[in-house]
Amino acid sequence: MKPLFTSAFLLFAMSLLAQHGKVFDQLTLESKILGSERKYAIYLPPDYETSQRSYPVLYLLHGSGDDQTGWIQFGEVLHITDKAIAEGKATPMIIVMPDADTGVRGYFNTPDGKWRYEDFFFEELMPHVEQKYRIKTQKRYRAVAGLSMGGGGSFMYALHRPELFSSACPLSASVGPLMLEGAQQWLSRGNNTTTYTPAQVKTYYETNSALYLVQNMDADKIKSVRWYIDCGDDDFLYEGNSLIHIALKKRDIPHEYRVRDGGHTWTYWRTALPDVLAFVSQAFHQY
Repeated sequence: MKPLFTSAFLLFAMSLLAQHGKVFDQLTLESKILGSERKYAIYLPPDYETSQRSYPVLYLLHGSGDDQTGWIQFGEVLHITDKAIAEGKATPMIIVMPDADTGVRGYFNTPDGKWRYEDFFFEELMPHVEQKYRIKTQKRYRAVAGLSMGGGGSFMYALHRPELFSSACPLSASVGPLMLEGAQQWLSRGNNTTTYTPAQVKTYYETNSALYLVQNMDADKIKSVRWYIDCGDDDFLYEGNSLIHIALKKRDIPHEYRVRDGGHTWTYWRTALPDVLAFVSQAFHQY
């Protein structure tokens, strides 16, 4: 009877293990665009290793001062996503978390073209992960979300490439300069001492101000993305998110806008993540 008991126990243990996804937070790819090795993290859903199916993908962007491990270490992405899938609130999906905190911090190209992170994201990272893992590559099955600096990245990536994303979920987003007059100061924040020409600053503003793009882009392109915007009532970035909400309303562009009790904290973003997973799953499921 002993071998039978051992086999039954192993089967039970394997069934428990199969209920959990996996995260890998030190994955790398070589970037020719950035001239360096780049890190990223990935979440694989509970049935990834036991199935042959392909999965939708969520690109989940971290904030300033964090790296690709932020959503794993502080955002508890493994536990929260496993729970949402187990409860039927989210469909099984792959979550890709890139590192945007080495070299030059941020998700965009610099005005002088010397650092091209956005080009790296679309031309190297996205093709790399979507070939390496069983990821569905149609617009309907791709979403982007992020917090703070990553919320700004979510806005910009979905506005720049609306043909690629079914949903975008900026959380507590750093939305870029609100006016052209403040664009140079915006570019000089942190330890950036680079001086850009007025033409470069203007181009950067018109390319990377979420408010400018929402006010001036073709409305139909913005409408082709499902929007979920969430910012706490005590968040220092509340103004920019509010102005974007108003601009979207003025142009009759559908979007979900949430203002909840809280500030610029991981406590706030952890409570936001289940709703983000449910929202992007609606498109993945064909809402």
